[in-house]
Amino acid sequence: MNVLIFNGTMDSSPYTTANQLTGYLSEQFRQKGFSTEVFSPVDGHIPFFAYPKGDMPDSVKHMCDVFLKADVHVWLTPLYHGSMTGVMKNTLDWLEMTSKLSTPYLTGKVVALICWGDGSQAMQGINAMDSVAKALRAWVLPFSVPIMKEHLYDTETRTFTASYKNKLDRMISLLGDSRIGEKRPVINTPGDL
Repeated sequence: MNVLIFNGTMDSSPYTTANQLTGYLSEQFRQKGFSTEVFSPVDGHIPFFAYPKGDMPDSVKHMCDVFLKADVHVWLTPLYHGSMTGVMKNTLDWLEMTSKLSTPYLTGKVVALICWGDGSQAMQGINAMDSVAKALRAWVLPFSVPIMKEHLYDTETRTFTASYKNKLDRMISLLGDSRIGEKRPVINTPGDL
């Protein structure tokens, strides 16, 4: 199974919450034998969304290929003013370039959602991502992980607390359930763009 971890932030420093979560998820999926790819707007060089007047930018073509190739997605973002980051939404807007495919957008993909905030409002970010994923015709895993950042890390070890590790591991287990892959329709291959 191919897993895409979509890190919706622009921060590339290794000790950010986004990169700590990405690293943890990547390692857990690899231990289960899944092929994992991480996509982040900072590495993807995704321009501001605008219908291209000529050829699609190579960075966008690559991004669309990565999103279509994955069997399941995990999207993660910090809460930004009641939603996901702007660069994350901009990246997802570029999936409009797949609209003419026989199965457009993320039709039939399974998407899991993670959001964190300094307060207790991370569910707002989950709801925003949920709306976009469904508009892109994906199936959203009914188990999401809204994170209150002050409870994510053990204060002594700076590792994830047992409570949040259990939630993340539960999400990974649900995504790894072989029945998820069996329920999806056949999806376009990336070369169809």
